[in-house]
Amino acid sequence: MKTNNITYRRVGDYTIPNLVLPPEEANITLGKWGMLHKDYLEKHNRVFFNVLLTQGKLYQHCAEIGNQARNMFDTLIEQMKNAEGVTEQLKEENQLEWVCCMQNIEARAREIIENELIYT
Repeated sequence: MKTNNITYRRVGDYTIPNLVLPPEEANITLGKWGMLHKDYLEKHNRVFFNVLLTQGKLYQHCAEIGNQARNMFDTLIEQMKNAEGVTEQLKEENQLEWVCCMQNIEARAREIIENELIYT
């Protein structure tokens, strides 16, 4: 069955449209942050998810969020390291303390990004 340039297939009692990603969407690869945002939209903001999906802009949107998150993560890490005095000298003098500080900084940066960009 075909209507308005959309093809459909019959599955049991239902007619389902054959949706295909536009070529530009098919070439986009999502990273960690983009996938987290996509999963969040799919589970918690279905209307926006479906609008982006039907417009063929879902992967582009999630990739943009992923790029913003990656840049924000790098910036936050550097700012927190400078503010807290986590330096290469500390790394040389006390590796265990440096690792603990870096893990703490990265965890806080992830939480900020998730609250500010990913889960909104």
